[in-house]
Amino acid sequence: MKSIFKPLLISAVLASSAALVQAQTAPAGQGMMHASARGEHGRMDPAKMHERMATRMAELKAKLNLNAAQEGGWNEYTAAMQPPANHKRMGRDERKKMREEMQAMTTPQRLDRMAAMKAERDAHMQQRMQATRNFYDLLSTEQQKVFDANTMMGGAHGERGGKGGKGGHRHG
Repeated sequence: MKSIFKPLLISAVLASSAALVQAQTAPAGQGMMHASARGEHGRMDPAKMHERMATRMAELKAKLNLNAAQEGGWNEYTAAMQPPANHKRMGRDERKKMREEMQAMTTPQRLDRMAAMKAERDAHMQQRMQATRNFYDLLSTEQQKVFDANTMMGGAHGERGGKGGKGGHRHG
């Protein structure tokens, strides 16, 4: 019996130590609980996200110093960067309903539904890419450098996910 007790005691101490290491304080800015523990799961308030996007677009426009001939291209570009009209974040009930619908389908039906959803996303991405190319072609070489430096994911802020590395997408 004594030969089992010592390894068990050592294992318990090691497991406790590992638990303590993982329970260290949260990174700065997260308070006492991580976002997923608060039930946020990385979702941003759509109004705040729209506001942030509008602010970034206004900053970009000011940096580009567009001329009158480029305004139409800018308007087309910014319109293409908006989420599709039928796009909205699903609430818990909507996700549950979609899950139930998917469970009621056969595997081929689910695959077809997922393929249709992907085709929709791909079509919107193609529209965004084309609008970006069209606008980019209107810019002078200097403006293109400004655009390049300010539209890459986290480009102007040097961190993935934008200012402060808090996640989200930089559109452009």
